[in-house]
Amino acid sequence: MYIQYTMDQLCLPMDLEEDIPPNHLVRVVNVAVNQLDDAIFDAAYPGGGRDSYHPKMLTKVLIYAYTQHIYSSRQIAKAVRENIMFMWIAGRQRPDFRTINRFRSERMKDILESVFTAVLQFLADEKYVKLEHYFVDGTKIEANANRYTFVWGKAVVKHKMRLQEKVKTLFASIEEAEKDEDRLHHSKDLNELGEEAELTSEKLETAVKQLEEKLQAKPKDKPLKKAVRQIRKDLLPRLQKYERYEDVLGDRNSFSKTDPDATFMRMKEDHMRNGQLKPGYNVQIGTENQFIVGYSLHQRPTDTRCLKPHLEKVKANLGKLPSTVIADAGYGGEENYAYLEEEKIEAIVKYGTYHKEKSKKWKEDISKIDNWTYVEETDAWICPNGQELFFHRESKGKTDSGYEVVHRHYRSQSCLDCPLKSSCTKAAGNRELRISMKYLRYKKQMRDKLSSEEGYALAVRRMIEPESVFGQMKNNRGFRRFLLRGLTKVSLEVGWLSLAHNLMKKAKIDQKRQMVGQE
Repeated sequence: MYIQYTMDQLCLPMDLEEDIPPNHLVRVVNVAVNQLDDAIFDAAYPGGGRDSYHPKMLTKVLIYAYTQHIYSSRQIAKAVRENIMFMWIAGRQRPDFRTINRFRSERMKDILESVFTAVLQFLADEKYVKLEHYFVDGTKIEANANRYTFVWGKAVVKHKMRLQEKVKTLFASIEEAEKDEDRLHHSKDLNELGEEAELTSEKLETAVKQLEEKLQAKPKDKPLKKAVRQIRKDLLPRLQKYERYEDVLGDRNSFSKTDPDATFMRMKEDHMRNGQLKPGYNVQIGTENQFIVGYSLHQRPTDTRCLKPHLEKVKANLGKLPSTVIADAGYGGEENYAYLEEEKIEAIVKYGTYHKEKSKKWKEDISKIDNWTYVEETDAWICPNGQELFFHRESKGKTDSGYEVVHRHYRSQSCLDCPLKSSCTKAAGNRELRISMKYLRYKKQMRDKLSSEEGYALAVRRMIEPESVFGQMKNNRGFRRFLLRGLTKVSLEVGWLSLAHNLMKKAKIDQKRQMVGQE
């Protein structure tokens, strides 16, 4: 009546591999990691102490865990004890969650990129990627930080200025009270210290020591005693705190106290549904055939200034830059165009107004410089009313990253009687143009490339390249928030995600090829 059931019966075969399908993803992970050179891991294991788990085994376990939406070290350790796939790839060994987490975030911090590059080379050798077309895009992922422990750069500057004013007033009152008395152990006038442009905590520390020396000579001076106590317990600690905040901020405008490396950014995934800022990181990836070829992590919310450091990292890892870079309008700035031209990279990168320029409204707007005519022989611009604007002067400016932008200024002779002035400018006087001729040249080059058949095809392909990868990561695999904290550790998480994605993609392609072969 029933199939025989006993838990004491020894069953054959005892090899777990017999229960794993031939083309299973875990086999792809196993083959890819086995091809890595053992010497890659030598830097993470100096030797000494008890024997460690094999780094290839832990690498396989972590990559496969990330493909299965398992990111917690405790959950990975649980899977190694209970899941057949994990048990097989771990060789029935059972590393605990501390070992897994230490390997993921400490052991691999200097060699994960080497592992990623080696796996990428394996994919290139198997003709999955050619490292020719490089599609760049970025997405924001929330940090593992409290959403409300924020520090704003402008607030720090404002509070620090108010504190300096308070110190200045306090020093002035002390000097006023003692102006008729001899100053003991005087090294620098307190009023001068208070009036300095930048009052640092070191200078305030020096000043309060002078006050303490005076207080020893006059222990019954209550105003002086109160001033020393106020500086020691309130003003000096606050000034040190603001200086500490400024060091953490650097050139950013905010950070989280929980994860100081995280910057507050406006994200699409808004739990409050009101455009709230959340602490996060800007993840930049470059793809080809929807394989991740390069990745980098940034603290800036905008993509424009992430392109150059991203490509520099790719160059350091791969030893070369891709021949063609394709990106959206978020990267279309003069600085990026100049960098790509300098590196001799073919660029298919839209600029901010590319699509607007095609609209009827833009073409009929006479205030736009695109609707004017430039006469190179006379170096003049001709407005829609036929008036010439001649070169007036040249100005130079620098971006936050140090790139120099040269602007040429052109001014009309008289716009008083022009019937089109109200539509052309809101200025009370004559119309003046401020133009970067270099940027205009780059924009024309991009228009020509995007109008070509090949350029248009690449621009369309960009829409399904990195966007699909981000969709896989965030929607299909549920990775919307980092587990680790700090720029270094979070960058490692992106590396593990990228490795897992590439091997998942390879497994999918292999399965499709096999199905086609069977048909």
